Amino acid sequence: MRVSIGTTDIPTAGIRVQISNTVDKVKSIAVRARPANTGNSFFGTVTVSATVGWTLQPGESKTMDFGEGSVVFSTFYLDTATNGNDVDHSAILE
Repeated sequence: MRVSIGTTDIPTAGIRVQISNTVDKVKSIAVRARPANTGNSFFGTVTVSATVGWTLQPGESKTMDFGEGSVVFSTFYLDTATNGNDVDHSAILE
C-alpha cells in the first residue's frame, strides 16, 4: 500500500485537469478545495466540467472509499468555476 499526496492547480476554468496519469488502483481518495479559492471546484471523471461533478466549495473536502482498489488513479479529474483554483488530494493506492 502506498500514499500519493499532492496539489492540482486548475489554471483555466472550464478546462479539466487530470489528477494523475498513473494506472495505480485507488483504495480511497480525499480531495479538498483550498479555502482561498474564489469559486467552486468540481471533482469527477473525464466528464467533469466547470458545472458538473462533486462540488467542492472553498475549504470543503470529500472522501471516496473504493474498498480493495477498483478504480484506476488516472480516472480522476478536476475543474473549477473560476480561474486559478487549487485542490489538494491524498490517495491510498493498492
